[in-house]
Amino acid sequence: MLLFILRLLARLPLGWLHRSGAMLGWLVYWASPTYAARLRDNLYASGVCGSDAQCRALLREAIAETGKGVTELIAIWFGAGERVAQLVVECERWNIVEAARARGNGIIFLTPHLGCFEISALYGAQRLPLTVLYRPPKKSWLEPLMIAGRQRWQAVVAPANLKGVRMLYKALAHGEAVGLLPDQAPGVGEGVWADFFGRPAYTMTLVRRLQQMSGAAVIMAFAERLPEGQGYRLHFEELPTDRLDEAALNRAIEEQVRRCPAQYLWSYNRFKIPAGAPPPES
Repeated sequence: MLLFILRLLARLPLGWLHRSGAMLGWLVYWASPTYAARLRDNLYASGVCGSDAQCRALLREAIAETGKGVTELIAIWFGAGERVAQLVVECERWNIVEAARARGNGIIFLTPHLGCFEISALYGAQRLPLTVLYRPPKKSWLEPLMIAGRQRWQAVVAPANLKGVRMLYKALAHGEAVGLLPDQAPGVGEGVWADFFGRPAYTMTLVRRLQQMSGAAVIMAFAERLPEGQGYRLHFEELPTDRLDEAALNRAIEEQVRRCPAQYLWSYNRFKIPAGAPPPES
């Protein structure tokens, strides 16, 4: 029944879903002081705005954009395939993906918590085999919906555990593409401390290990959310792999975020210390 309702809602115009999402963003912001404080503190500490007035304006945008990121999932996960494909109205530099694919060593797509990272993966999956790493949600009833929404076209999902990592290695060994969120906080033993917007963040080492094993191209991708429900503009940028350590990875994410700071997920607990991990050096 829930799936039936979500598919009905997916027929609504994207602009309507985004307007509803903006209201949801403000509702959650006012209802949860902890959430609001984290969003506000992460944004203000990042240095992406030059004055208090700019930060306040950007904060208002970020609150609304975060809510849009929730409600747009209805259209993306549960909409008809043809309609979902039409949501991407512009794509910058897909040619670098085709060039990397022709080299035959596989592709590692990195989609930060920026814009609509869900549509980025599905756009790629329409064009090439793609194995996407995901972290199962805390609410177990959400997982089947997440898998149903993400596992479309040529996309296969891989859980964020040893089995899933092996799936990534296998896909790259066959010259295929994989996708992951490079700014997702890893578990203890799976990361190192590296600066992110001037603060130490526990940063995954998986990207570097996958690349070194496979020789794959590393391509940053994000889908910019266009105003008034017009759709999405995709951006692709290949990263140099000869010096791709965790510090360089975070700098590359920062560059993308500065292009569209209101659409970054500032509420994500990026600077937490995982249980059992040593604290960053002061």
